[in-house]
Amino acid sequence: MAPGARPLLLLAVWTLAALARRGSGEAGDGGCYAFSRPVILQGLTDNSRFRALCSRERLLASFGDTVVRLSTANTYSYRKVDLPFQEYVEHLLHPQDPTSLGNDTLYFFGDNNFSEWASLFQHYSPPPFSLLGTTIAYSFGIAGAGSGVPFHWHGPGFSEVIYGRKRWFLYPPEKTPEFHPNKTTLTWLQDTYPTLAPSARPLECTVQAGEVLYFPDRWWHATLNLDTSVFISTFLG
Repeated sequence: MAPGARPLLLLAVWTLAALARRGSGEAGDGGCYAFSRPVILQGLTDNSRFRALCSRERLLASFGDTVVRLSTANTYSYRKVDLPFQEYVEHLLHPQDPTSLGNDTLYFFGDNNFSEWASLFQHYSPPPFSLLGTTIAYSFGIAGAGSGVPFHWHGPGFSEVIYGRKRWFLYPPEKTPEFHPNKTTLTWLQDTYPTLAPSARPLECTVQAGEVLYFPDRWWHATLNLDTSVFISTFLG
């Protein structure tokens, strides 16, 4: 972590459970979340079986011919490209070119027909928490080192790293970050991040394999995969 960076809170599962019970979804409660800030969680579930099924060899054997939809790695992800999963893994899953723009970088995350991946997702155990009146949605991703998505925001959820490491940069909703929507996170980290005053820097952390990040509603965030990474997000409504 860079000097002056503010780390996220790290909680074990028993602490999370204690906090969640304060908003357990009883009448008048409004939901089960006690968090208004991002938090890294450990020990939530055992996804060792899911991890084993997400190895390169097993994914290619099971889904190599499956057509996947790739998004461009910029803030708005306008351009979509469909191609076989094996072609993505063998030809596009490589370290990020620092000179490439976001709309020239294709990224496998979300925008897919996950009924075709049901045999894999039935083995995933999501974090055991939810919001009342909502249905969770998964987004599964595989990306090369140095890749990521620049700053954007959406509703709350969890992001778990299955393989690799993912670095996160987060700002609260009222603090819009300084960024270009078509420049990659890697470019932002190299060009913009060093110029930020300590008070203007984001919350940041590195999520390791087996850890889960909770991101609150409408928090700005950018991601950077430090290794070739496999990850899955659980969106809460």
